[in-house]
Amino acid sequence: MNDSDQEVFGPHSRRTFLKSLGTAAVTAATVQTKAVAAELEKMNAEKVIGPDAVPVTLNVNGEKIKLMLEPRVTLLDALRNYHSLTGAKEGCDRATCGACTVMMDDVPVYSCQKLAIEAQGQQITTVEGLAKNGKLNPVQQAFVEKDALMCGYCTPGFIMSLTALFKKNSTPTAEEIKHACAGNICRCGTHPHIMQAALAVAGKPISNKTELIDYAKLAS
Repeated sequence: MNDSDQEVFGPHSRRTFLKSLGTAAVTAATVQTKAVAAELEKMNAEKVIGPDAVPVTLNVNGEKIKLMLEPRVTLLDALRNYHSLTGAKEGCDRATCGACTVMMDDVPVYSCQKLAIEAQGQQITTVEGLAKNGKLNPVQQAFVEKDALMCGYCTPGFIMSLTALFKKNSTPTAEEIKHACAGNICRCGTHPHIMQAALAVAGKPISNKTELIDYAKLAS
């Protein structure tokens, strides 16, 4: 044993210290490898679905819809093209315009970015499901009264986003309303009227000053 081996680290020599350190590292690596192997085995054991059409059951507006869909079909495509619910619109197909917004368990989502097969077991609400017994819900009624629509293509998305907001907060502030609408775009420029409609539902005073949604500010 040379002099360097005589140096001690607590009760251990340098050599025994390095040996124990190496053993600990090997043990940790072995445990990690076994964990990864177990996860891979679990993944391989899972049933592969597709590419052919498979049975999919969606709970939409309180009704169960049974469809045969390929796993790649989006919720928007399933609603519009495999069923008869065309309220949600396909605009950008990139989750930026908000025209396809629906609610899943009262949370607004872009249906163009959600696979239909993943939406099973959740409560889906489209704009067609808001009116009850021919009576519009408060947001829909306010949109009519405040003339908050022009071409109407974006309107269902805005209504769904705002309905989701009012389900969480019945008296949101103007800033909270703007934030809720930030994921929706109106190319006709009816944002001021949309704000007036939302403020009316919230019971807030409506200013005569034009209200604009500053998307750049909201995104920062």
